[in-house]
Amino acid sequence: MLKQQLSFKLSQKLSPQQIQLMKMIQLPTQAFEQRISQELEENPALEGGKEESENFDDEFSNEEFDEGNEVIETDINVDDYLSDDEVPSYKLSANNYSADDEERQMPYAAGTSFTQYLMQQLSTYRLTEEEEEIAQFLVGSVDESGYIRREIQDIVDDLAFTQNVYTSEEKVEKVLKIVQDLDPAGVAARDLQECLLIQLERKEQTPSVTLAIAIIDESFDYFSKKHYKKLIQKFDITEDQLRDAIHEIEGLNPKPGGTYSGNTRMAEHVVPDFAIKIIDGELDLTLNGRNAPELHVSHDYTNMLKGYKESKDKSKAQKDAVMFIKQKLDAAKWFIDAIKQRQQTLFVTMNSIMHHQEEYFLTGDERKLKPMILKDIADKINMDVSTVSRVANSKYVDTPYGTKLIKEFFSESMKNDQGEDVSTKEIKKILEITISEEDKRKPLTDDKLAKILLEKGYPIARRTIAKYREQLDLPVARLRKEI
Repeated sequence: MLKQQLSFKLSQKLSPQQIQLMKMIQLPTQAFEQRISQELEENPALEGGKEESENFDDEFSNEEFDEGNEVIETDINVDDYLSDDEVPSYKLSANNYSADDEERQMPYAAGTSFTQYLMQQLSTYRLTEEEEEIAQFLVGSVDESGYIRREIQDIVDDLAFTQNVYTSEEKVEKVLKIVQDLDPAGVAARDLQECLLIQLERKEQTPSVTLAIAIIDESFDYFSKKHYKKLIQKFDITEDQLRDAIHEIEGLNPKPGGTYSGNTRMAEHVVPDFAIKIIDGELDLTLNGRNAPELHVSHDYTNMLKGYKESKDKSKAQKDAVMFIKQKLDAAKWFIDAIKQRQQTLFVTMNSIMHHQEEYFLTGDERKLKPMILKDIADKINMDVSTVSRVANSKYVDTPYGTKLIKEFFSESMKNDQGEDVSTKEIKKILEITISEEDKRKPLTDDKLAKILLEKGYPIARRTIAKYREQLDLPVARLRKEI
């Protein structure tokens, strides 16, 4: 038996313009500037720069434009585009900053890529044609950390299949040694052990360096697991000698590729969207001036409408042109209004976050960060949680303590032994300080850390301590041990 069922579903759909506004709110400063440039290119009715003062006559009545019985089908009156009241200056300057407060231009260095940097060095070596092809292939195989994480046999096979170069493992090994001579030291190593050895071998061969080479070469497993007593026994050395050798190793770079400043992936520049300063003991928030461009509606376009209004003969072609002009003016006015809304949304949201975390911003002490979730701010400013999320996840603020991603100020809460809500960030900071102050000869286990935090008034389980420690990128007690 078939049953017919009628159900009503109420759903809220965002208009295309609302979706565009949400996307604009999410854009950080640099991407927002690109969006403005794109809009200026695509819409001739939108112009940048300050608007020259010009008075428009507002003498037109709200009559329809018709010719015979033909009417332009639009619910927008031409007078709306000609009235001076409807065409404000659109300077978009807020009273919390001036146009000169922030730099509007940010210089960028073109630079060369890490691969190009290595290739340039190769050109200084005398190589045969075959060696040069192998060397270039090896350089192309170096990852962003500076390693070649492939087996030699795989490289031999790839050279044959992709480069039509038929060679042997011995020749590739020989050329690899040449590539490993390039700067930065340690580049083109196949693993961490080889990377450290390459760097140590370039250093002045003091007793400490010689011992460090022996430790890495012969007892890398003991070293990585910090089995110091076994190292002392194996090499028949004193604690001081081992300490000096370890000091040499700790000064090496485990990721040589990351040291090259020309590597664009390593040198991304963050432009803060906000700045917080302390002036006379009070917090002062400003929005980066690059988020408030000077835009206005084109006077040429409004004058075209004015000319059409005054024209007695109105052809079909003219009416089509007017429809196009209206469409472009609509888009320009909406875009300017959207920028105003974006600007206001960003400022109101960050202002609320700043006041919620006032103690932190005045002191820079992460232990002063209060529990704060997206809903806390959304409720305060009467906005949707998703809007606050768009601001927090993609924006940076310049503070007296460095440039911070806004979402870093958000955290869940936990109860202390007084029943008070405390931020999980506060607990992590206390955990980090406790570990930094421990005796490195006898580092604290997670169980001991849990007991110490309990004594400080934070009843936290051992597994939670372990989770927070991992989030702080701190190793287990055994790997924190020093001699």
